[in-house]
Amino acid sequence: MSALSRMNGSADVQKLSVEQLTDLAAEIREAIIGQVSKTGGHLAPNLGVVELTLALHHVFDFSYDRLLFDVGHQCYPHKLVTGRYPLLSKLRSAGGMAGFPEPLESPYDLFRVGHAGTGISTAVGMARGDQLAGESFDSRKRPNGRRVVTIVGDASIANGVAMEGLNNAGTLKRQMLVILNDNGMSISKPQGALAGYFDRVRVSHTYADLKRNAREVIRHLPGGGLLADAYHRAGEMTKALITEDSWFEKFGLLTVGPIDGHDLPTLIEFLAEAKDIDRPIVLHVKTIKGKGLDIAEDDATTFHSPKAFKVDRSEGCRVELKSDGRSFTAAYADAMLDVMARDEKVVTCTAAMPGGTGVDKLIEAYPDRSWDVGICESHALDMMAGMAKTGFKPFFAVYSTFLQRAFDQAFQEVALQGLAVRLCLDRAGLVGGDGAVHHGFCDVSILRTLPDAALIAAIDEPSLRAGLEFMRTYEEGLSSIRYPRDSVSSLVADSCPPFELGKARRLSERHADLDDDRPDVAVLAFGAPAIDSLRAAEALGDDYAVAVFDARFAKPIDKGLIRDLLSRRIPIVTVEDHSIVGGFGAAVIEAANELGLDASGVTRLGIPDRWIYHDSRANQLAAAGIDEHSIRAAVRAAASCDGPPSAEVVSPADQHARAEA
Repeated sequence: MSALSRMNGSADVQKLSVEQLTDLAAEIREAIIGQVSKTGGHLAPNLGVVELTLALHHVFDFSYDRLLFDVGHQCYPHKLVTGRYPLLSKLRSAGGMAGFPEPLESPYDLFRVGHAGTGISTAVGMARGDQLAGESFDSRKRPNGRRVVTIVGDASIANGVAMEGLNNAGTLKRQMLVILNDNGMSISKPQGALAGYFDRVRVSHTYADLKRNAREVIRHLPGGGLLADAYHRAGEMTKALITEDSWFEKFGLLTVGPIDGHDLPTLIEFLAEAKDIDRPIVLHVKTIKGKGLDIAEDDATTFHSPKAFKVDRSEGCRVELKSDGRSFTAAYADAMLDVMARDEKVVTCTAAMPGGTGVDKLIEAYPDRSWDVGICESHALDMMAGMAKTGFKPFFAVYSTFLQRAFDQAFQEVALQGLAVRLCLDRAGLVGGDGAVHHGFCDVSILRTLPDAALIAAIDEPSLRAGLEFMRTYEEGLSSIRYPRDSVSSLVADSCPPFELGKARRLSERHADLDDDRPDVAVLAFGAPAIDSLRAAEALGDDYAVAVFDARFAKPIDKGLIRDLLSRRIPIVTVEDHSIVGGFGAAVIEAANELGLDASGVTRLGIPDRWIYHDSRANQLAAAGIDEHSIRAAVRAAASCDGPPSAEVVSPADQHARAEA
């Protein structure tokens, strides 16, 4: 029986010697590499924190103490030592291990986290809550009280929310440990002045420099007497690593490090000392992203979250990554290269996702007109607003789920000013294995509130190109285009007519020659679901006359089309890979109400008002009731006035129960 299969929490890790922990680290790496190579998942981030995770569980008891992650994609080792090794074989699938912390899986996970920058603030909240409840660690009053630890990356520490958390953490009058996991990477290389600071720290400090500064920094920090005692008790290495020129010292946090994040004895020594400090402290840990797998160490960006892959070492080293066809992301990058070549006023930006959004190609081709600003979505959109004010045409490429972090800027600095900033929303809709933390399910509902906004969606590569061209020339206000984490389809055509503001496009030609062109049902699909709508119409054959429309716009909506269909009592089925609340279907209902028309013949399909958890994207679409089968059923029901079918959404707890059954 392997050591890993016996791990069910901190108590089991604490029983192991350093030598046994080293063997366990190797076993964890082997398990993660083996599984991710089969199913895909976050690889390099998890390989980089194996020793750190083991050291933390060896020193702290996280069945009682608090462990909070920042982004959360470094949680696999933590999950594997807290009883979830049996779930690894179905990683990111129904009934298997989630790719991010998941409280429904284990009480060891405190928050679902997939957005960077939140770890320090939630840790401060739990630290204050435990203190108010009389449960927090206090070296004199409650030596067995709860301790709080949060793990933050060197890229996400520059996020605005993280800065706010640091500013407040410095006011705590109790223990809190911030682990700065410094691997020199986020998904890609961190950006900005703070990243440059960490680069200098890694190469500039000598032992003598650090030791010379140690006594003075303790004198100036809050709780100096207590820290001075800790200093006198510590060994020479600890003294040398306490330094006053740390950036965190300005927030009132004692900083220790950098130390080697793969040296288990050193990690355990420092954590054992840090756990008993009655003040907030930052432990700066230097790790290697992808540690233990040479291909991941050499190319941590590609192997941050790869699809399934094979490594052939028979002739050197050749890596074959699973391919599912041409992605919308790749199509976007090529389309934007064309747009930028034709219009020198076009500029682009992304927030720490150059590879994930395709902007890496734009930065390479147009380095003076393309930027990665790091994990700073709010800043990115404000910067784009500033560039729009100076006469440029900004395109901000961002995952739909991360746009939410910049909604205030979309409102205040863009829409309210009447500025033409363009949002390119990758990963719109259901995203598959990343699950609920990454679903892009509410961009339409929040942006639809903004006056003069033009909200469009792509169904394939030609429509993506046509949509970007429409946005390039749209100057009345904010505009956005959404597209999924999926492969582009070639079902429709190799070309696409230009977008006209507020006008839909008919896709299906079947039954178009009927007298008065009166279909049994009209399907209005917003975005990628138009492809499955076409397939559904074809599968229904001659049984039903179905007119399929690419709605194109969620705002302004095609009121003329809605008036024509409803006034002739033609049932409408709306389909969208977006929340049923406030989305495209809701816009159709609102339009019918404004036109004074009966909307009882409108059936809406969309992501239901429940959480949909990790699984394949195909299974998620089926669970949401927006796949081809569900569209066929909805068309039949609408034609016979039986009403729409209900979609089944299965919680992780039910998924696990079914998997075990």
